[in-house]
Amino acid sequence: MKKILLLSDTHGHIDDRILHYAGEADEVWHAGDIGNLDVTDKLQALKPVKAVYGNIDNATIRKEFPLNNRFVCEEIDVWITHIGGYPGRYSPAIKDEIRKHPPKIFISGHSHILKVMNDKNLNLLHMNPGAAGKQGFHKKRTMLRFKIDGKDIKDLEVIELE
Repeated sequence: MKKILLLSDTHGHIDDRILHYAGEADEVWHAGDIGNLDVTDKLQALKPVKAVYGNIDNATIRKEFPLNNRFVCEEIDVWITHIGGYPGRYSPAIKDEIRKHPPKIFISGHSHILKVMNDKNLNLLHMNPGAAGKQGFHKKRTMLRFKIDGKDIKDLEVIELE
């Protein structure tokens, strides 16, 4: 079983609350717009990090992290990208691939809007953790945490940072 902390859109902001929750996880996943490698360096000092770059991330961050990160956690196929869209409205850049080979969990950031929903057509769980940073129009800073136990996704929680 793995405990996952999922965040996105930090835009260079990292604080003690984020680090506290990272310390409780087995892995931290970041869905892009990291903003500064200081964010991922501090997270990596605590736990393994899987991340992607976002549209605001510079060349240094883009060398460190990919645009898409697809991997298996326990027995779950996971795909993280920054600009991915939502069920029924996926980004043109990934639409064909996600239809041909859907993961079990599809994660994107970018919108700063917390959203977790099932895509019944592709039999996947879509997650957007909202924004953990302070830049943007969002009123609440949010992250998600959950557990992956074999083929099961369980104990999903929303973490509000304010």
